[in-house]
Amino acid sequence: MTNVIDKNEPEISLENLKLMFSRQDGFMAALGADITDIGPGTATVRMSVGKEHLNFNGSCHGGCIFSLADFAFGVSSNSHGVMAAGIDAHITYQAAAYAGEILTAHSREISRSRKIATYQIEVESETNGLIASFTGTVYIIGKPHSPKTG
Repeated sequence: MTNVIDKNEPEISLENLKLMFSRQDGFMAALGADITDIGPGTATVRMSVGKEHLNFNGSCHGGCIFSLADFAFGVSSNSHGVMAAGIDAHITYQAAAYAGEILTAHSREISRSRKIATYQIEVESETNGLIASFTGTVYIIGKPHSPKTG
């Protein structure tokens, strides 16, 4: 599928998008995740695995890893300045992560039409390499972002 960007999508600075996402996503703040990079159709987010992120086996909870990937997915899919909502997500875990590791989720747009876009997200650890692979699809609502709608 070829990328088709709607020429009517509003222009919004990437710095303003980064501020909007950082301020309006309380769950990611609670998780300790931060946006480190954002561009049209891309995003990178990071978090340090703490003891509060560990499951009963002593490794990072799969829900934390999924949430980090989902945050990168949400930021990248909304980076064009219009609202997009996830309609499908799938994750595969390749390795465990442990307390003290830094996890980084890199999201990139694979395809985008006027109403549907698909993203590939890889979650990596500086220590253990690839931790998880996530694929997500969004429905592009098309409503422009504003500080109130975020």
